[in-house]
Amino acid sequence: MVFSSASFLFLFLPVMFVLHLVIPNIKVKNALLTAASLLFYAWGEGWYVLLMIASVLVNWILGLLIAKYPQRNKWFAALAVIANIGMLFAYKYVGFFIELLNLVPGVVLPAVNIPLPLGISFFTFQALSYVIDVYREPEMVNKSFFSTLFYVSFFPQLIAGPIVKYHDVNEQIKSRHLTPEGISSGIRRFVIGVSKKLLIADVVAAVVDQVFALQPQEISGLCAWLAAILYCVQIYFDFSGYSDMAIGLGRMFGFEFKENFNYPYTALGIQDFWRKWHISLSTWFREYLYIPLGGNRKGVARTYLNLFIVFLATGLWHGANLTFVVWGLYHGVLMVLERAKILRLRWKWLTHIYTLLAVVIGFVIFRADSLSVAGAFLARMFTPSAFTAGFSDALSYCTPYLLFTTVMAIVCSTPLLKTIQAKAAARPALAKTLQAVSYPLCLVLLLICMTVLASNTYSPFIYFRF
Repeated sequence: MVFSSASFLFLFLPVMFVLHLVIPNIKVKNALLTAASLLFYAWGEGWYVLLMIASVLVNWILGLLIAKYPQRNKWFAALAVIANIGMLFAYKYVGFFIELLNLVPGVVLPAVNIPLPLGISFFTFQALSYVIDVYREPEMVNKSFFSTLFYVSFFPQLIAGPIVKYHDVNEQIKSRHLTPEGISSGIRRFVIGVSKKLLIADVVAAVVDQVFALQPQEISGLCAWLAAILYCVQIYFDFSGYSDMAIGLGRMFGFEFKENFNYPYTALGIQDFWRKWHISLSTWFREYLYIPLGGNRKGVARTYLNLFIVFLATGLWHGANLTFVVWGLYHGVLMVLERAKILRLRWKWLTHIYTLLAVVIGFVIFRADSLSVAGAFLARMFTPSAFTAGFSDALSYCTPYLLFTTVMAIVCSTPLLKTIQAKAAARPALAKTLQAVSYPLCLVLLLICMTVLASNTYSPFIYFRF
């Protein structure tokens, strides 16, 4: 981790928040947050902070050249893409491709194991967003290197997103306003995110890790389904929890980041799922890859090819492993089948069941260490003989605490609480009461989370490794 969570909650965050609050000048505020963000990253990644600074410097220079020489802007933009993807390849994928090449008879290449810089996929995509936005609108060019560095390195979303596109925050970097309402809303959102991670994701993760650590033949069908479903709970509350924390921290410092999740497990179809899941990544690929490839403007066959390319890239973005590649292509196939109306169900409830089933299967592939493990695990889930025994094993994992946590997860995975809040807003007296109650409730949740952190039961966020 970059900071221990306790250090972040008790020291780093309060100090930065107070200093940012009392400093009147926006440029000094940005300088403070830039220095804090670099310290935040360097604390855990050491000299890799220089790699991030170098990446920003290269992209900033290319942005200046694009704006200054419009007649050659395509060459500079292409150079930016090559430089950024090349850096990602060198640190994240070169070992993976060497392993694939070594599968070819007669090919023997030395293994390469380069330590992966934390959050490299996130800060690389943000740097690319800056260059591409400047290419599309040269007037957006940022003549200040330190301002560009601030955009890429801002600590709330540096490590695990959401991916913030430059055109969404360009004006906020130059001018933003702190309000009591925004600060209080940000604090509540941050506490909700921490609670999602510590009180839901980490609880179910204990069971998921135990079951996936077993050999597939040792797992009963019920245990396999239990672990698969709980992993869906874990990854959603782990990742959406971090996104909530980042959005909340952004508000505390005057920024409004776009939402990254919109109740994805209520989706009706895989297309709808990707409108609701990791929205910052799906919209990034849509704006900067799918549309430039032609989108759906060049015929049906080209549209399907573009979708496959996007989801291949989505899988590779998550990691250098065939499981991620297959997971991405699996979603690409489902997207094409839905778009071709081959996968089209008549009833909404059946479409919802199909979507949940497809997502569960996909996340088994995503979670498994290899394709062979994923195949064996899925076989246990869908082989009738695997259900003849092991009922008591599955029940042994279902403690009252796990059941309570799962029920809370199901409730929080739907817009039920949001709907209640919206209806309460129509009644001013009730809305005022709920708002007053939310403050002590957040304080209680924060104290519980601090107790959990003090017990050393915290585990890193899943998306830290991407």
